[in-house]
Amino acid sequence: MGQLDGKVALITGASSGIGRAIALRFGQEGAKVVVNYLGGEGEKADARKTQADEVVAGIGAENALAVACDVAKRDQVQAMVDAAVARFGRLDVAVNNAGIEIKKPFLEVPDNEWDLVLDVNLRGPFLVTQIAGRQFLAQDAIAGRETRGKIVNISSTHEDIPFPDYTSYCVAKGGLRMLCRDLSVYFAPMKININNIAPGAIATPINQHVLDDPEESAKALSEIPWGRFGTPEEVASMAVFLASEQSNYVTGSTFYMDGALAG
Repeated sequence: MGQLDGKVALITGASSGIGRAIALRFGQEGAKVVVNYLGGEGEKADARKTQADEVVAGIGAENALAVACDVAKRDQVQAMVDAAVARFGRLDVAVNNAGIEIKKPFLEVPDNEWDLVLDVNLRGPFLVTQIAGRQFLAQDAIAGRETRGKIVNISSTHEDIPFPDYTSYCVAKGGLRMLCRDLSVYFAPMKININNIAPGAIATPINQHVLDDPEESAKALSEIPWGRFGTPEEVASMAVFLASEQSNYVTGSTFYMDGALAG
């Protein structure tokens, strides 16, 4: 018996990194999984589709579905949730994992880069949470299950810790922290949980430039009291707990996974 047997989960940005690890682990725990990736044209878009298809194959095609969607576009998010329900009959868990960061000194940040980071990292979770929340309440409740749905946001230690030259990212993650706290109060009477996971330095493709540079890697490790980078699989384990019925009384919280980086 898996911890997520009978649940249908949607994970945004699930073609690589933390999202990929969460999708695969959810599949191992018995969930039906919707693997979201950013569509588009060109080599990068083709690579994302290939990666998403590989995740689906890793879970099993009968239990997973790859869906291209820009999480900042309401019509695309609605279509993605509709596709999940059409394929699997319902939706029980939404994991807001898709994210982007752009390094630039604040005085040099152009409008389009600011808007892009806020769109993906904050507007995306707003749209997914709202549309998924409506679906949670529209579908029949499961007999014997206390909750109507679970929202898990992949935030960052930078929802709380400043990060010079990444102001837009910090602002978006700080907003995600308050979105979680505010909606926990709003959703509690409806029996919908919402929680954040705040990873620190995790060994993912987005951090590959640090991992590949001995000097940068040593500098990063010197700031982590635990003495190593975290793994996507460790984050996935926390996501399983927050998506399972073991966490029903847990809502509105941020769980730091950072090797004591935040202190």
